[in-house]
Amino acid sequence: MNLTKEFGAAEYAAALESWEWLDLADAVPVLATLFGDVILQTPQGFAFLDTVEGSLTFPWPDRESVEVALQTQDGQDRYLMGELALAAAEQGIVAGPQQVLSFIHPPVLGGELTVANLEVQDFVVATNIVGQIHQQVLDLPAGTPIAGVAVEVPADDCTAARG
Repeated sequence: MNLTKEFGAAEYAAALESWEWLDLADAVPVLATLFGDVILQTPQGFAFLDTVEGSLTFPWPDRESVEVALQTQDGQDRYLMGELALAAAEQGIVAGPQQVLSFIHPPVLGGELTVANLEVQDFVVATNIVGQIHQQVLDLPAGTPIAGVAVEVPADDCTAARG
């Protein structure tokens, strides 16, 4: 089972539009995970956009380091959520070519990292929505109750959001 995906420049741009608060101006997407996380090439090396944590880290100096890390069990567990992806596949939750695995109740809002909390969703829509959510809760103190979340779907993505 392949735990990574590649998308076109237009899909990456639309998916990452809501993540600009992390200053991705000089970042070039090179790879995505089955969960919509994105590995980006930056002037500082290769970065990992973690859509569960809402963070951007710089764990790799070069492409070779990325490839080596993602071939290890530890790297697959840490960056690709390999065990969860395999468990989802065993339950018939499999993403199509333009799709990723998405959390029904996002972990940032208290959702669990379980197969029961997974669905298949369009990569652009899923990654963009979770970016909006992370930005909205960014400055809230830990434990703040959240009554609702506003999500904007760009007009050209409305068909994908309904699909």
